Amino acid sequence: MSLPRFNRLRLLTQQAPLALVLAAVAITSAITQPAQAGGITVSAAASLRDAFTAIVPLFQDAHPGTTVRLNTAASGVLLQQIQRGAPVDVFASADADTMDRARPLLLANSRHDFAANALVVVVPATSSAIPLQALADLSAPAVRRVAVGVPASVPAGRYARLALEQAGLWAAVAPKVVGAQSVRQALDYAARAEVDAAFVYATDAALMPGRVRVALQVPGVTVRYPIAVLAASAEPTAAQRFVDYLRSAPAQAVLARFGFAAP
Repeated sequence: MSLPRFNRLRLLTQQAPLALVLAAVAITSAITQPAQAGGITVSAAASLRDAFTAIVPLFQDAHPGTTVRLNTAASGVLLQQIQRGAPVDVFASADADTMDRARPLLLANSRHDFAANALVVVVPATSSAIPLQALADLSAPAVRRVAVGVPASVPAGRYARLALEQAGLWAAVAPKVVGAQSVRQALDYAARAEVDAAFVYATDAALMPGRVRVALQVPGVTVRYPIAVLAASAEPTAAQRFVDYLRSAPAQAVLARFGFAAP
């Protein structure tokens, strides 16, 4: 990766709050129009994009007349959209913390965990010069750039920072961090060999087996996905049906096919 490109990425990391606001505004503008009558808008964490894309048609077949509009981004960005009044019916986050912050906006008793995941460190598939077997190896001089989701909005980034802090490694790794606006962006950086390593979910790593490889699973990290209906939903009944459907056998089978575990 050229030096100018790296500087742009580092600038993004340093100016994360402004970047997050701009991202939230930009994506919110794409969902300002409410879903059609009988339809719902589902805002889901970026790591759920492929699984939800497969689940939505199954849900629509099981509930004729109900259409689903899918909106995916980093969980923190989605929360900002919701807080700014975006017409969202269902929110699925990649962590409990983000959903906890959304609590005042949720329909009572509609929140449930529906999936689990693992946090891993991936390296470019072409990389062979940097052996990574433990988190401590990220502090080695040979590791120059590590993609980490911006902790303020990306749950995978918060998980990664917490794991590094608990291992006493954050001070050594922080100067190498390249901020990513979503876990998928971190994955892309590794796939393009623009970084030496990246923190992503196991399900994301599985999407690019020929471009990245898993170097290690991050110990001590439990990733659970909660989902809930928004209190402001114009279609609360349909929204609750979608939440319930994610816990059904057909939906759980799809989630398992994409590498998610039961919560």
